Amino acid sequence: MGMDAKAADDAPPKKSKKSKKLIVIALAAVLLLGGAGGGFLLLKPKKAEAKPAPTPGIVVVLDAQTINLADGHYLKLKMSLQMTADAGSEALDGSRALDLAIDQYSGVPIGQLFSTGYREQTKRELLAKVGKAYADKVMDIYFTTFVIQ
Repeated sequence: MGMDAKAADDAPPKKSKKSKKLIVIALAAVLLLGGAGGGFLLLKPKKAEAKPAPTPGIVVVLDAQTINLADGHYLKLKMSLQMTADAGSEALDGSRALDLAIDQYSGVPIGQLFSTGYREQTKRELLAKVGKAYADKVMDIYFTTFVIQ
């Protein structure tokens, strides 16, 4: 054996062009997937932060009202407004809330008012209207008298 054979055994084997291409493609794929994942995390819409529930404040008791229903019937309605804590403790004029309640129930057939589902639905609608009228300082409505004649 000559020197050429020994030198050939000691020399590192040459890498083929295919293995170099495979490594470059694998690195490109890793970088592409990493970039796409990072872009998704940065650009995805952020979840809206839920508003904390308002803290209850004072309860304002309103005067009873008699409302004309359909077919000569009447509804005697007395309600209270649960205010939020940021509404303050000053006296509240409940005339807007009473006016909205009169509009909500005037002319309603008596049979509908006997339905619990209808009563709850109209109460939710009334709460939305009253809340808007009082700049979201009313968090709930309580019916303390609901008498149908």
